Amino acid sequence: MRNHFHLVIETPNPTLVDGMKWLLGIYTKRFNIRHKLCGHLFAGRYKALIVDGSGDGYLRTACDYVHLNPSRAKILRAEMFLEQFQWSSYPAYLHPSQRPSWMRVDRLLGEHGIPKDSPAGRRELARRMEKRRNEKQSFDQDRNLERGWYLGSEEFRRELIAAAQSRVGPNHYASRRQETQEQKAEGIVRDELKRIGWKEDDLRTNPKGSKAKVAIARRLRSETTMTLKHIALRLGMGSWTYVSNLLSADKRRKPDLSQRRPKPKASR
Repeated sequence: MRNHFHLVIETPNPTLVDGMKWLLGIYTKRFNIRHKLCGHLFAGRYKALIVDGSGDGYLRTACDYVHLNPSRAKILRAEMFLEQFQWSSYPAYLHPSQRPSWMRVDRLLGEHGIPKDSPAGRRELARRMEKRRNEKQSFDQDRNLERGWYLGSEEFRRELIAAAQSRVGPNHYASRRQETQEQKAEGIVRDELKRIGWKEDDLRTNPKGSKAKVAIARRLRSETTMTLKHIALRLGMGSWTYVSNLLSADKRRKPDLSQRRPKPKASR
């Protein structure tokens, strides 16, 4: 692309950060030497989208997105074929002599339902890609891929969130941080309901300002980033302003013992 690039990489070990640091650093150094420049070449951190490689079509979606990008960005003229874009791995799918030794084509061909890397199979891939290139609907679907932080099934998403609970920090995308915080909040609600012997329906039937609800709301505010609006809706506490007033009143009633210091003893 004119100002960025896309890669689809499979890593047997979680070394993406180190690998991208090396790749971007080496490329920037060589680019600056070649063009007699200095300083940064890329702005900001790269975006990493985690793809479900289970064989359910998610890898195909990611690869097709990358291979169709020259057409989407209008770098290719209408009369040109996708394989004429030289800054892409796509020509190597159709022409084995152009493939580097590390490049795999069997996974993508398999997800397209093409059983063999043969001349007939490669012609079928080219036909499908040119057809997709002319379908506006496919480009509309790709917008979901651009906005998300993962590409996969709902089960895959839950597994990622569970694995990232203790590791998501400020450098992760907002949508991912929000989902992990929501998972943490749900865990707190479940723990509190179990502790006080309530069922889920009890949140709906008990008064909005009950002490039990205020206690749960206080934990959610202190241990997660959930908004007052979210807490009010989740616990059945009415409006967010009502929750705010309850928490403020509860805080005023509870002295902050951590700020109290023992008075020094008088010496004789």
